[in-house]
Amino acid sequence: MAPNPVMEPSSPPATAPVPQPPAKKKNSAWVWLPVGGLAFALVVAHGFRKQWQPPRPRAEGSAPVTRQAEALGVTALGRLVPAGNVRRLAAPSGSMGSMPRVAALEVEEGDRVQAGQLLASFDSRVDALADLAVAEATITSLGQRRRILEIDLARYRRLQLAGAVTTEGVEQRQLRLLEVQQELTKARAERQRQAVKLPFTELRAPFAGTVLQIHARSGERPTEKGVLELGRSDQMEAVVEVYESDINRVRLGQSVTMGSENGGFDGSLHGQVIRIEPSVRQRQVLSTDPSADTDARIVEVRVKLLPTDASRVKNLSGLKLIAKLQP
Repeated sequence: MAPNPVMEPSSPPATAPVPQPPAKKKNSAWVWLPVGGLAFALVVAHGFRKQWQPPRPRAEGSAPVTRQAEALGVTALGRLVPAGNVRRLAAPSGSMGSMPRVAALEVEEGDRVQAGQLLASFDSRVDALADLAVAEATITSLGQRRRILEIDLARYRRLQLAGAVTTEGVEQRQLRLLEVQQELTKARAERQRQAVKLPFTELRAPFAGTVLQIHARSGERPTEKGVLELGRSDQMEAVVEVYESDINRVRLGQSVTMGSENGGFDGSLHGQVIRIEPSVRQRQVLSTDPSADTDARIVEVRVKLLPTDASRVKNLSGLKLIAKLQP
């Protein structure tokens, strides 16, 4: 029997590698937590420091910061007027409260007049002159009667001393002389009254100026507008109508530059604010812009023109202006 072949030991079969559990990774959130907390603490500390930090003192001599609105000028419409306003000269009231008619007009618009110059006379002057003439005639007549009575009284006194007449005749002539003297005193008072009334029958210029406008001519009865308007055109001013919302940016002494809206004069006029009216009123100077607010509330500001500029526009009273009040 053949011997069994010797079996060589075989190598153990290859085994698959046993999988190992994955290694645990460190949590990154725990790493950044201290960093984030530190950053948060720094931000909070900076905020508190900024909040409680006292304001820095302003350097001496440095100008305070102003709002932009305070640095802006003011633009407004205005008009040229004579200094001291325009005088509206009226006729005197009659005996029944009615205005007398203009008998004669001695001036025209644009005429230069002097103080005391005759401007117009009224139909009441004829009656006043007649009453004055009657008073003069009465005084003349009574004066003659008084002289006659004085002569007669002196003659009767001589006769009384001679015993030719009685005392009664002398006394009668003395009484007549006293009556005439009393009438003469009344006549002189009436003449004075008529002389006082006479100046009210005519219109004279109260000051030197220019006749700006005539409201009543010969034969017409003046209305509430009076007879004419007189102004000192040699001392011109400007009335600027500033909106009530802008009046807080206007001050006395403020420089003003003005131009004509419709080309009434060349170049510009210059002046300074001399008065700010204390009341608010409705505007009078209307713009050529049809969309402008005609019911706007304004404050009138008076501007005195430089003498050289005032002489350029002395005959342009009422001319419309565009004024720029400098900041």
